Amino acid sequence: MIGKVCPRGQDLAGLIRYLYGPGRREEHTDPHIIAGYRDPADLEPPLRANGTRDFRRLTGLLQLPHDALGKWGYAKPVWHTSMRAAPEDRMLSDAEWAGIARDVMHRTGLCPRGDEDDAVRWIAIRHGPDHIHLVAMLARQDRTRPRLWNERYRVRDACLAAEERYGLRSTAPADRTAARRPTRAETGKAERQHRDEPARLALRRHVSTAAASAASTEEFFAKLDQAGVLVRKRYSVTNPGQVTGYAVALPGDTAKDGAPVWYGGGKLAADLSWPRLAQRWTRPARPDSPLTPDEADAVWEYAARTAADATARIRFYTATGNPAAAADAACAASDALHTAAAALDSRDLLRAADELDRAARQPWGRIPPPSPAGNQLRHAARLISAYAYLTGDRTLTPIVLLVRLAALAEALAELRESQQRAAQAAAALRAARHLRTATRPAPPTARPPGRPATTPPPPKQSRPRPATAAGLAALSFPSPARPRRPGPGQLGPAPGDPPPPRRPPSPQQRGPTR
Repeated sequence: MIGKVCPRGQDLAGLIRYLYGPGRREEHTDPHIIAGYRDPADLEPPLRANGTRDFRRLTGLLQLPHDALGKWGYAKPVWHTSMRAAPEDRMLSDAEWAGIARDVMHRTGLCPRGDEDDAVRWIAIRHGPDHIHLVAMLARQDRTRPRLWNERYRVRDACLAAEERYGLRSTAPADRTAARRPTRAETGKAERQHRDEPARLALRRHVSTAAASAASTEEFFAKLDQAGVLVRKRYSVTNPGQVTGYAVALPGDTAKDGAPVWYGGGKLAADLSWPRLAQRWTRPARPDSPLTPDEADAVWEYAARTAADATARIRFYTATGNPAAAADAACAASDALHTAAAALDSRDLLRAADELDRAARQPWGRIPPPSPAGNQLRHAARLISAYAYLTGDRTLTPIVLLVRLAALAEALAELRESQQRAAQAAAALRAARHLRTATRPAPPTARPPGRPATTPPPPKQSRPRPATAAGLAALSFPSPARPRRPGPGQLGPAPGDPPPPRRPPSPQQRGPTR
């Protein structure tokens, strides 16, 4: 069950008319009140002679405590929440939905049990088989203002309790690691502009990649400039040269007045706010230097070896019951995958980075203390970013690194499962799935028309597909066979080797022609 707390408003009468109306797509059927601060039958709006409903009495009853507060009331006193069950859940009765609504009002503190006569006035409207709407005025009947504290998490607790009580589909608890989702307006704007994704998601990916590959403030803003992101800095009043905040925008994403739509770092994700980003950079940035081919190969080998070491450490801490020690390595895993996705420009890697970003985040956007495994992963991320910037080579696909990162994502999923964070564990498994997809070879291209078909090769014996990343690495990188050299006094091929192909004789060997 999912509960959504909508933004507060002022128009109580308009909201009630919409809930009793046909809806945007004629989806509202049989609207009626199932629960409230008093008997629902007494609160039901009466029907007029023409078949419409009269909402004046209901609106007046709900607004009365707010009118009594006068200027001490909230500027936006209308509180609105919707509760929806999963499509595969059984249909709940009005009495069961009413119990869920009362539990929500009790947990949020708006109408605690036993305090109905002094609490806020509210109603629960059901106009569909799988969801209800709760409407309340934020004014208590004892002429005081109610105190709301984390009501979104209290609504989530009520959803989990309803799932257990009525045997509904189980959902993950609120672990406070999810980033802000795009609003309906942002999603619709992206569709109208024919963008692949809303601006908020694209900016979050750019900022996460820049933060993972940078080692200082200057390098962070330089990375954003290279990605084509508009940046607006906020400076300190006391120290004019000190940066205290930032906002980013996408070129072409403008408001009605033509100005760019800016997003602060904290609005993209909790760990992308400026104070938390500044905690990453503890030493000045080192100048980049050109890489030789051997150094370029060493970059990928070092990154793969570092990912394998972090995987072993995370699994060790998971097995020993010390998940806090693996927190920094988990956060650094997201940094490494973001830089690898940006360097290789792979769609599967970008999807994996977005999923692992959720799985690696700490609750409340906290930054864990640094650890050796995390520092090594961040160092590898900066090397990958330097390689991509200096060489610009995006044709190479380091399969070893991708397999090791897939194993790292699986280890992170095991860690989140031990912490009972189902949403993060599922995100880590989805990231591993995208990484394994990126390691598979591209499908063969179709044969152009008119070209004769070649003789098909003999069928090979099918081998079972490995279930883990470690097994995939074993199949992808078998030990190379050593070439056999002739022994002492042996000029020809070794016994058992196939004979060399015979070449046609030269004209001198054939002799004169007649």
